[in-house]
Amino acid sequence: MHNYTIAELIKGLQNKEFSSVELTQHFLDRISQLNDNYNAVITITGEQALTAAALADKRLASGDAPAMCGVPILHKDIFCTDGVRTSCGSKMLDNFVPPYNATVVENFARDGAVMLGKTNMDEFAMGSSNETSFYGPVKNPWATDSVPGGSSGGSAAAIAARLAPGATATDTGGSIRQPAALCGISGLKPTYGRVSRWGMIAFASSLDQAGPMARTAEDCAIMLNCMASFDEKDSTSVEQSVPDYTASLGNSVKGLKIGIPKEYFSEGLHPGTELAVREALAELEAQGAELVDISLPSSDLSVPAYYVIAPAEASANLSRFDGVKYGYRCENPKDLQDMYCRSRSEGFGEEVQRRILIGTYCLSAGYYDAYYVKAQRIRRLIKNDFARALAQVDVIMGPVAPTPAFDLGSNTKDPVAMYLEDIYTLSANMAGIPAMSAPAGFVNGRPVGLHIMGNYFNEAKLLNIAHQYQQITDWHLQTPATNPAKEA
Repeated sequence: MHNYTIAELIKGLQNKEFSSVELTQHFLDRISQLNDNYNAVITITGEQALTAAALADKRLASGDAPAMCGVPILHKDIFCTDGVRTSCGSKMLDNFVPPYNATVVENFARDGAVMLGKTNMDEFAMGSSNETSFYGPVKNPWATDSVPGGSSGGSAAAIAARLAPGATATDTGGSIRQPAALCGISGLKPTYGRVSRWGMIAFASSLDQAGPMARTAEDCAIMLNCMASFDEKDSTSVEQSVPDYTASLGNSVKGLKIGIPKEYFSEGLHPGTELAVREALAELEAQGAELVDISLPSSDLSVPAYYVIAPAEASANLSRFDGVKYGYRCENPKDLQDMYCRSRSEGFGEEVQRRILIGTYCLSAGYYDAYYVKAQRIRRLIKNDFARALAQVDVIMGPVAPTPAFDLGSNTKDPVAMYLEDIYTLSANMAGIPAMSAPAGFVNGRPVGLHIMGNYFNEAKLLNIAHQYQQITDWHLQTPATNPAKEA
């Protein structure tokens, strides 16, 4: 059952080939047996999951259950879950148990989806390799000595290892698309404001966006149907009707204009990754799409601009974690000042501290105009680049990451090298446009992703293109070799 897609599981549940309880137990058993190999899941909600599955079976028996009813999924540990620890991968929130659900969690629960547990992640979503987690690094199922990508590496690794058919994730600078690419699965970052951010622990509020991860584009479409909603509780949520994202999956790509930015195929791109992406583009061209050379001249400024804006917003958002109301508090503080200082220095990891310090510096008197204001101006230039390009073409494509999955520990001592892993993904967050990754081959046994970007609220088009590509390729069907003894 673990090799079924969400679409196949939905069909099987509706045809009563298996029950949600049987399905849920199967995935719980797999997590129990295999998770130690990957460290992808940090909280397992077995009892709660089986109770939810039994209720889902009753809804399914009535004959009018929603599509996701009875389907087991995992939630990234950045989404608040009522009565279940929500740590955000940090010592700071290791003891935090929210009294409410995030809207995304609530949407899935409403439709009868079953939560198996919570996935590991980079601490407060700050990282490109899932090595900054308080709970240890996640390992890539395709090569356990390599990273799965970050910050949603736990979600990506869990799907690749078939511990769950789908998972929620978040993307601030590429944190859905990069791990999806490195783990050989599909992942979509919707338009900013398409999916509610309420109950999702904030990193950078103007960039964060929740989205689905699954093996196929079709599965992502099914999940997005459930995730996307207008939410009055979220001031950044856009009041716009939610289409059926599965309705246009079968549309032909004939006549589609695909923009190929020259800046995405320059120095720093691994030759194997470039070859895989160009072959994917050739497949779409053979289906009748037209490749158009374009330029995004401000794209080289996305990394420095992002690493001013995101830390600045993080320094403001993370100021609430001070040891007073909830979360980690240092032992035996001498006074209030000591409690604040020690709680934060002991509760936050090195990368989070680095970004808070950078952000606070950029927002400080005398530097605000020089850094933060200038970065926001660059953000506008990036947005304008996309607007001009998407007036000429339907979508923009290129690589997701400059290299396949790199070895664990290889970039941990070089923050700049780590930040450059996001060079192709950051700009979509800066502009707020939708973007996704679809599996597009391998380099030395490690997966490569095809990056698809489109216009605002055009998620259906991206999912349609990825689905059509998956009809003519089988990269999304490939399975990593896992521990055979435990697979039996």
